[in-house]
This record gives sequence, C-alpha cells and structure tokens, in this order.
Amino acid sequence: MKSFQNKVAAITGAGSGIGRALALNLAGQGCALALSDVNLAGLAETAKLAEAKGVKVSQTKVDVASKDAIYAWAEATAKEYGKVNLIFNNAGVALGAAVDGMKFEDFRWIMDINFWGVVHGTQAFLPHLKASGDGHIINISSLFGLVAVPSQSAYNASKFAVRGFTEALRMELDMADQGVSSTCVHPGGIKTNIARAARFDDNMKALIGQDADQGKAEFEKLFITTPEAAAATILKAVRRDSRRVLLGPDAVAVDLLQRLLPGGYQRLIVLGTKLRMKKN
Repeated sequence: MKSFQNKVAAITGAGSGIGRALALNLAGQGCALALSDVNLAGLAETAKLAEAKGVKVSQTKVDVASKDAIYAWAEATAKEYGKVNLIFNNAGVALGAAVDGMKFEDFRWIMDINFWGVVHGTQAFLPHLKASGDGHIINISSLFGLVAVPSQSAYNASKFAVRGFTEALRMELDMADQGVSSTCVHPGGIKTNIARAARFDDNMKALIGQDADQGKAEFEKLFITTPEAAAATILKAVRRDSRRVLLGPDAVAVDLLQRLLPGGYQRLIVLGTKLRMKKN
C-alpha cells in the first residue's frame, strides 16, 4: 500500500494517544476514517479534528472485548463506506500485578482487551480487507511483547500473544497472496495516558518496592516518544509492508538486549529492580 489517498481505515482506541495520532495523520493524507473507542468524549474530539481535514469520518462506541460489537462495527463500516482497507487494532490497557495474588478478574480484563480485542478486530475485518484487494492489518503489541518484567506478567502475556498471533497471521497472508498484509507494532514508551488508566494491585509494593501511584509515575518516566512520531513510523512501515516495527529508541535498545542476552536480560532486570528497592 503505497498511498492512503481514497482508502478507508478503521481504528480502535481512537479517542486518544496513538489512535488519535493515526487518525489525524491518515486524514491529512485523504483517508476516510471509521473510528471507535469506549471513551466517547475523546472519540468525538478525534472525529472533530479529523473532519476538519476534509475527509469522511464515522465514530462508534465499541468495546473490543465484545466479539459481537466488533463484528457489527466491521459490517456497518463496510456497508457505509463500500470498502475497508486498513484495520488498526490499537485499543489497549495496562495492569501492574504480581502473579502471586493477581485477581483473575483483572487478568481476564486485560486479556479480553489487549489480546482478544486484536483477534476479534482481525477476524471481523479480514473478509472486508480481502474484498478491497488492497488491505492491511496493523496489530499493536508492545516493548513488553519482546521482553518480560516483574509486575507485568499479565500485560506481557497479552502482548507476547499479540506478537505470536500477528507473526503467524502474516505468514498465512503471504501464503494466501490475496492482497492483504499485516504488521506487528512494538511501541516503547509512548506519551499516552495508558499508565494513568492502568490497574495496579495491592501487592505491587511488596514485589518491586512501589505502590500504585509510584508504579504509575515510574511507568510514565519511560514515555519518551510522542504519539505523532509513533503514528508516522507506523504508517511508513505499512507503506513499506514491514512485518514488524519498533517504536522509539527504547524499543530498539531493548530488542537488541533481548537478542544478545535472551536469558541473561532477566537477571539484569532483577538486579536493577532490587537496587531500586534498596534506594526506596
């Protein structure tokens, strides 16, 4: 896909962050938009900003954890626009919790959104992308889909799952050769509100020496890349038909660390966490 002009893109989690930045970048390139989020105020603001660029925009409240909701949205989008070329499975949440004592409800919550939301979005839109003859699936994993860290086991599980799912999907699409491709995106620290909206359990302090507020503050210190820069990199990767894209210098550095020390990086993280706990 060399151009987004006159294409139709569906974006989940479009009410803020990377989702909003993608919407505005695509709108500036003449791409029509079908936007969704559970945050209606944020969604309306994104739609307003995108419409000002002169493209058609629709907005729908969609909980990506609901298979029925995503399938209904996909059908409605294809009917309204006549085609769909891109689906950005971007919606996601965070959870800080130790494996020992993690609430099942929290684990299920994050997997339903981060993993099953990606699966639902991919399967719901795939037939429409094939029908367009020029389609692309963009699934958002994470830096934590490359390496694991203490207190993030559930988030790691969801993002590692997205990575495996999308890499297998890409191979299947290559074999089918039906005009559809996919890209797995691994953002590092992006300046979004995901940390403030995250769930943190009561055992965080015992695990890594931080309570919920400290954990969120530390998490936000990792945010070094703007959503606008992230969106530009993602769209460049789509045009290049990249299989994988790393967002931010932190993602690049951690990917290199994992490649060089696939087992040893864990010891380094444990050591760093223990040293921080002593300081606290």
